[in-house]
Amino acid sequence: MTSFGHVIDGEERESADGTRFASVDPWTRQPWAEAALGGPDEAGVAITAARRAFDEGPWPRMGLAERGALLHRLADLVESHADELARADSRDMGKPMADARDQDVPRTARNLRFFADHARLSTSEAYPMDSGHHAYARFEPAGVVTAIAPWNFPLMLESWKVAPALAWGNTVVLKPAEDTPASATILARLAVEAGLPPGVFNVVHGYGPGSAGEALTTDPRVDRITFTGESGTGRAITAAAARNLTPVSLELGGKGANLVFADADLDDAVGWSIRAIFSNAGQVCLAGSRLFVQRPVLEEFTARFVAAAEALRIGDPAQDTTQVGPLASEEHWRKVTSYLDDPGGKVLTGGRGDGWVVRPTVIADAPLDSRVHREEIFGPVVTVTPFDTEEEGVRLANDSPFGLNAMLFTENLSRAHRVSAALRAGTVWTNCFFVRDLRAPFGGVGDSGWGREGGTFSREFFTEPKACIMAVRP
Repeated sequence: MTSFGHVIDGEERESADGTRFASVDPWTRQPWAEAALGGPDEAGVAITAARRAFDEGPWPRMGLAERGALLHRLADLVESHADELARADSRDMGKPMADARDQDVPRTARNLRFFADHARLSTSEAYPMDSGHHAYARFEPAGVVTAIAPWNFPLMLESWKVAPALAWGNTVVLKPAEDTPASATILARLAVEAGLPPGVFNVVHGYGPGSAGEALTTDPRVDRITFTGESGTGRAITAAAARNLTPVSLELGGKGANLVFADADLDDAVGWSIRAIFSNAGQVCLAGSRLFVQRPVLEEFTARFVAAAEALRIGDPAQDTTQVGPLASEEHWRKVTSYLDDPGGKVLTGGRGDGWVVRPTVIADAPLDSRVHREEIFGPVVTVTPFDTEEEGVRLANDSPFGLNAMLFTENLSRAHRVSAALRAGTVWTNCFFVRDLRAPFGGVGDSGWGREGGTFSREFFTEPKACIMAVRP
């Protein structure tokens, strides 16, 4: 059985008590790997290593170009180990191998390259002063970063946190989700091979409350905490961090609204809407799980949408032809299927499949206060609701405690700008989905998060801006 350890201070190691836990392949529902099970002790050792590497080591004192070159080297290694990394995520959480290999691994390398270059090319600010003084801003690394990543896009979202933190000279302790330990260890192994100094990038496996996760968010030696996951855990982390006044960045849950207007290109709208809810078996915080269709095209759109959902190929994630695999764990499968037991509306297609599979599910006529319409299911389940006017569509879309993202499909440019401005969401896509510019802010409002990631927004979080003011003598 494949084995994955913690990576601390540049070395792969077991837990002090030798405890391990199994990673279960969601397709076979059998263990395929084991990982070291850490707790507060392993978290403390990793923080000590990261603290020492920051306070005494070369990493934060390197030039931006030198650090960037090492991150580019790590990106090269990620690309050359694409199959190994993709297979790790696919077996850990059931993601189709083709998606992991062709999308997640390249995006991981792009994250590393982008933030390496962004840090090197970023400019500071100077402030003219009438008094004759010279003032300018410096952006210095914040210190030790705790990064806690989710299980739905393990490798890619790990790199989304680790890359900017490292690029700005911080040291990192990463705790991957306990369901998906493999790719984090492989990434840390590659970081050692790339030449990152010991203690700069550490990985600790373990659980949350009372275990490694809690220790990593309560230790006063940690200077920043970045978390992606569900909203309840985000609240707990914020409360823990508040005791040490540790800044926190949270990217939390979503219940994305998808507005299809009567003038939309229906081929375009159906294709993107299918991707928006059924990619990764719906296990996407950005999923367009609330679909609102303007009444004149409701019947045609729904018929085409259902047909496209039924045409998706369900199967073994190892097969390149598979488009929908199983859900990531038995626990999550039970959660998602609990919504199907009482859907609150008419199920047009979908339902339980074999094993931990949930077939792409479309529900019509669900009451606006029903669980399937209000709560984040995090599976391949979408509600379809009609609307009449633009104002009604916006009101329905905004009627949610979440505000991570939204979509709209229209050929009217004025409407696109109007509705984008009116929607309460951190990202709004028009006639597309999941298109990213790494310079742009990423995050949500309400129960969807706190703070923003990406570009200069990551710089603000992972650095300590400093004002330097000097007297200019004649």
